[in-house]
Amino acid sequence: MLRMLIIGPPGCGKGTQADRLSRHLGITGVSTGDVFREHVKNLTPLGRDVKAHLDGGDLVPDGLTNRMVRDRLDQDDVRDGFLLDGYPRNTSQLAELDTMLTAIGQSLDVALQLTADDTELVRRVLQRATLTGRSDDTEDVIRHRLRLYYRETEPVAAMYSARGILLSVDGMGSEDEVFDQLLAALRESFPSAVPD
Repeated sequence: MLRMLIIGPPGCGKGTQADRLSRHLGITGVSTGDVFREHVKNLTPLGRDVKAHLDGGDLVPDGLTNRMVRDRLDQDDVRDGFLLDGYPRNTSQLAELDTMLTAIGQSLDVALQLTADDTELVRRVLQRATLTGRSDDTEDVIRHRLRLYYRETEPVAAMYSARGILLSVDGMGSEDEVFDQLLAALRESFPSAVPD
């Protein structure tokens, strides 16, 4: 089973692709965004803290995020494989993830990166906002989140690339086209781990 993560800018479709990939590969998907939004929806103390950051387009502080991911990776359903979506977002979180995985005798097999054009990303997220009513999806906030992504998360991709475990796929196609490209890239590197 694969231990992997997916990264990409807001609107690139990584949440959709992470869900499809985790189901196709038979591994547990762990989306930090989904967990945070669940806390916000349920008005938990963590949710109130998280909402202030999300509404401003800022990242949730590392301490809160690291604690949640550490707890999640200690659960039984991720022992034989997982797909992290939304973590690590910066090099500090990457170092923390390395520590977490080492502590449980695991390591990351692959980091998938989706790429896309900024203009298309803004269009996609604004369209999503009209469908879902998400309070964190205004154009100013989207552009702020894109700047944060390039400043904070692009270095994560560079570090995984230097380790030789980054697979980069163009996220500009249709959902099915991107999914097929992701599977093809994974099959090339892990032929026995990716079913047809």
